[in-house]
Amino acid sequence: MILKRVLLLLLLLAISKFSNTPYLEVMHPPSWTNSSVWNHDTTLWSILRPGSEFYMSYSYGLNLEFILRKIAHLSFFGILGLLVFLNLREQKHRYVKAWFFGTVFAFLDELHQAFIIGRDGRMMDVTVDSFGSALFLFLLYKSKKVSKP
Repeated sequence: MILKRVLLLLLLLAISKFSNTPYLEVMHPPSWTNSSVWNHDTTLWSILRPGSEFYMSYSYGLNLEFILRKIAHLSFFGILGLLVFLNLREQKHRYVKAWFFGTVFAFLDELHQAFIIGRDGRMMDVTVDSFGSALFLFLLYKSKKVSKP
């Protein structure tokens, strides 16, 4: 069905758009349309080198904005996992493949964010995204198992 492919594509584009938005604040919708500004001084090595900010934990405090961001990460990537699952043929390891796609996309998304001024990419967010994908896929698995006679 074409609808599930279109929904997957739209979600991938939405995640990419939000990642490309500098100084994004979940609680301030006007910030969702900020124009992207690429940091030309950032290199792949400066992001991935040992000891870089990419591997550090969050430095901001635990406030409502932070909590809403993590809920957004869990939700978006959970739905991504489900949509990828629905777009895969019935096959062995379908759940694992859907989770793996979500995790790889999360890593690439965080890497992309590290190049945007006013954003930062963190491996911790890859973990949160990966967990969201795994959680939603697990819930799907459990619901399918319960509904089978």
